[in-house]
Amino acid sequence: MDEDISMITQSALSTLKPCIFLDRDGVINVDTGYPHRKDELQLIDGAGNAIARMNQLGFLVIVVTNQSGVARGYFTEADVHQFHHYISEALTPYHAYIDDFYLCPYHPKSVIEAYRQDHIDRKPNPGMIDRACKEWPIDRERSFLIGDKDTDVKAAENAKIQGYLFNGGNLDGFVQSILKEKAI
Repeated sequence: MDEDISMITQSALSTLKPCIFLDRDGVINVDTGYPHRKDELQLIDGAGNAIARMNQLGFLVIVVTNQSGVARGYFTEADVHQFHHYISEALTPYHAYIDDFYLCPYHPKSVIEAYRQDHIDRKPNPGMIDRACKEWPIDRERSFLIGDKDTDVKAAENAKIQGYLFNGGNLDGFVQSILKEKAI
């Protein structure tokens, strides 16, 4: 019986995949200040190629994004989902795709009572990453996060994965430097 359990555990571990977690605004798309309309979508230089590269290497690509614009009443969760659809469309010419989007619409100072809380999903809390790791076959040891804010890197640390701070430039070049560092 113990051999059967061991074989099942080894099988499950062998199906785990590395994941690149990406913040959205400032990493995938230019942060124009609460972007949520199609005309506000501009991909960061190299974003399409970076995501395609990770897809080709067998990484899951998952977005984890704080969207306090919902809590501030600037737009709705439906608007955020629509914007994610626009991002997916913009990635199509690169043969790139995002496996899933996780968003946190909550903020402790929300003008909308239903969103007024310091939610476990709000980075630097690890909630979105932890939830993704439960819902997807993710190998945390081979996964990492790229964000443009210290709260992104802290969320990665809190979720026990490596985090990298992206200060702009070409995302594909940044990803390539991480892959070289990790010898992937």
